[in-house]
Amino acid sequence: MFSPYYAASRRRGDGDPTDHCAVNVALYNPRSKYWALTERRRTSLGQAAASLSIGRSVLMWDGDGLTIEVDELAVPRFTRLQGRIRLYPDAVTSRVTALDANGHHHWWPIAPSARVEIDLQQPSLRWSGNGYFDCNAGTRALEQDFVDWTWSRARTADGAAILYDAARRDGSSLSLAYRFDQRGRCEEFMPPPASPLPATGWRIARRTRSDDPKQTSVRKTLEDTPFYARSLVDQSLLGETVTSVHESLSLDRFRRRIVQAMLPFRMPRAFS
Repeated sequence: MFSPYYAASRRRGDGDPTDHCAVNVALYNPRSKYWALTERRRTSLGQAAASLSIGRSVLMWDGDGLTIEVDELAVPRFTRLQGRIRLYPDAVTSRVTALDANGHHHWWPIAPSARVEIDLQQPSLRWSGNGYFDCNAGTRALEQDFVDWTWSRARTADGAAILYDAARRDGSSLSLAYRFDQRGRCEEFMPPPASPLPATGWRIARRTRSDDPKQTSVRKTLEDTPFYARSLVDQSLLGETVTSVHESLSLDRFRRRIVQAMLPFRMPRAFS
């Protein structure tokens, strides 16, 4: 959805999403960071009821969990990312939420809490811990209907808490606060007070919600780009002190031509 090639194709009136597909892998450890996002053509796409292949990477659902066989090149160093990721949901939810009044965009938190096992050969890395699995889908470009949004997910003692705030193009706003237990049962709660966060190096505004805004802080910025930031945020939610994975997205920034011109450096397009 952030592909500059797809955006150009849409402007020409011949945008086919299956001709602009990619597997995005971001890997962070204390010593280094890896980023893979190579866009591929429709000839590299394989779809079946329980599997999806894009290039050499394959995602498979077997009824109990999701297996991701990763085989990608990280840019700009062109280091290979290769190995297996297994995700075992604590529960699979059925709650799908429309993000706009016209139903063009939907969000599905498939597994708010899950066990994740990572076994990579390149780089050599093994890890297991708590994770999350969701899906966004839409029939229009995000920048058509949204100005910006923030999203965060935190592990809680009994499951997960998710916050979703968005400013829409029509002047309205969205504010969601969901808590999920380990059985996947969802309960809405009153969104906590707004809590501003320091802007990123690219001056992307960051904000979240917290029971105690004075005790809310950015622990680490994982991605800092001209239109998107991913961070770890310490905050208080539902009476717990938690660390959230937090995202800030500026669609006004994304739609600028200069930002579109910069994207191929992070998102190359394969010839076949």
